[in-house]
Amino acid sequence: MNNQNQRKNHIKVPEPTLRRLPWYLSNAKLLRKKGEQFVSSTQMSKEINIDASQIAKDLSYVNISGRTRVGYDINELVKVLEDFLGFTNIHKAFLFGVGSLGGALLGDSGLSHFGLEIVAAFDVNPEKIGTDINGIPIFHTDDFETKIADYRVNIGVLTVPIEIAQDITNTMIKGGIKAVWNFTPFRIRVPENIVVQNTSLYAHLAVMFNRLNFNEFE
Repeated sequence: MNNQNQRKNHIKVPEPTLRRLPWYLSNAKLLRKKGEQFVSSTQMSKEINIDASQIAKDLSYVNISGRTRVGYDINELVKVLEDFLGFTNIHKAFLFGVGSLGGALLGDSGLSHFGLEIVAAFDVNPEKIGTDINGIPIFHTDDFETKIADYRVNIGVLTVPIEIAQDITNTMIKGGIKAVWNFTPFRIRVPENIVVQNTSLYAHLAVMFNRLNFNEFE
């Protein structure tokens, strides 16, 4: 890898750009299935309703260049985006809280296509401990510190009730978890060196309902 590419890989990408890059990847994969070989930012703009100049700016953060009047090679675009987003490397994770949402995530084999493999889950319900979902074993939460020594895991998926979200987060971090994917509506507190991604379904519902009500009264 040359020095220019090394510098590019160490640029901190804006979060809005990171959120859009998977859309470009999905669009490129769809076009590839249709037999297309090249795609321009203008074509993608029409498909996903994002300004073409914004697409070009976002793609400038990754190591790919389009060809004049042709656009981006789709196979190369898919590969570069998957590598850049980390989808080609498997990141192992523990899940905490095997309720309806946690159970659904355990049953979602599609996560592995995006680089995340949940290798074990933890709960306190005696009816769930010792069982498995989709081949993923469920242990008692008290066994976490023992099990993290058996697995190479640095990500925790949090789907517990909000009243214990902070306590479980503290336990995860103490045990060596470096990143938390938080599905609870509780804003967990973590040290600065811990990565947190909040994905509250309820927050997104609130925004959708608000926009829906606003549109109805226009």
